[in-house]
Amino acid sequence: MYDYFAIDAIEAPHGRAPAVATGIKRVHPKKIVFTYQGDGDLASIGTAETIHTANRGENITIIFINNTVYGMTGGQMAPTTLLGQQTTTTPYGRNFRNDGYPIRMAEMLATLEGVAYSTRVSMHNAKEVLKAKKAVRRAFQMQIEGMGLTFVELLSACHTNWRVKPLEGQKRVEEELIPYFPLGVFKERKGKDFL
Repeated sequence: MYDYFAIDAIEAPHGRAPAVATGIKRVHPKKIVFTYQGDGDLASIGTAETIHTANRGENITIIFINNTVYGMTGGQMAPTTLLGQQTTTTPYGRNFRNDGYPIRMAEMLATLEGVAYSTRVSMHNAKEVLKAKKAVRRAFQMQIEGMGLTFVELLSACHTNWRVKPLEGQKRVEEELIPYFPLGVFKERKGKDFL
């Protein structure tokens, strides 16, 4: 990654990125610190780290990629897998009686006092990509201002594990993901009303 971006990077154990980011931010409080996590990582094995980091209001940014599957390990059901969605571990579709319901992370984190900004955007077309860029920029600006944890959820296709062509994947994001995971800002702290 360092060949392409002018940033320092560190890898964290699966699900533990918020804990590692907390340590880095506390040692280097003036640096912009962010995590980049998928739904299997953040909303499954990393749920506790995510929630407690948010609740403490750690001044970091979490960028969360929600493609409704474990995208890097074979397409298994994730905590965000939609009801009825087929994955390698739910070949007949996710069933709420056995598997529970998909977790809406942006809404859940918005209820915590330590969270300054919680938003969900999409990557399914150019217009939405521009909105996503503004959301990430806003999250970083709020971090620079020391306002607390900022959280940006990006809805994204996983063409390989969904076994669809790119245009079908983008359409699926729009027609299936967005109705369950609505786009928008769920919390945005104004000024320094948290001090």
